Amino acid sequence: MGARAALSRRGALGVALAAALSGQACVWSVPLATTPSADPTPSADPSLYAVGWTQTGIASWYGEPFHGRTTAAGNTYDMDAISAAHQTIPFGTRIRVDNLDNGRSIDLDVTDRGPFVAGRILDLSRGAARELEMIGPGTARVRITVIGTATPVSARGGCVVVQVASFRERRNAEAKRQEVVRGGFEASIEPYENMYRVVAGPFADEPAAGRARDTLGGFMRRC
Repeated sequence: MGARAALSRRGALGVALAAALSGQACVWSVPLATTPSADPTPSADPSLYAVGWTQTGIASWYGEPFHGRTTAAGNTYDMDAISAAHQTIPFGTRIRVDNLDNGRSIDLDVTDRGPFVAGRILDLSRGAARELEMIGPGTARVRITVIGTATPVSARGGCVVVQVASFRERRNAEAKRQEVVRGGFEASIEPYENMYRVVAGPFADEPAAGRARDTLGGFMRRC
């Protein structure tokens, strides 16, 4: 996430803390400890995030006031969809998140940057946190495992799509697909494991896909 976006999220901490004190569940509270995760900080080099790469630490979830805002990947954040934010894992990387506190698991895509609280390694959407049964506690000890790497887009052209969003429920994916079509783009739904991805395109080259991404949000990937 850019510096401006990072400052925006940090600035929201005070609002979220006030909500937490009033009894509303919120994970953006000031941590008691400032010690980073015991795991070493991962490198930003995408080549290191091969299938099987793991990291263990504390995850949180984020909802308001970020719902409806643009994520670092360029898509509109839907707190009830299934997604995650990580500080360095490439956008579009498929990960499995195991809740080590209760044994529940979920597979999802990295679509944002965060968390920006010391000692935490992952921020989940509210929808993902609900699946992991960590809404009430607000945080959980998790293990991240890369199960699908992001596909880079070549600047030389080729078949490119824009992945706009992903949902657990197909009806939500269909509603998003229709919204994309009303915007003048071809769109489809890709079932992927237990998720439904809304994809715009295909486009003949990266510049065309980039223009669609600027309008729709999301991120570009190979067909």
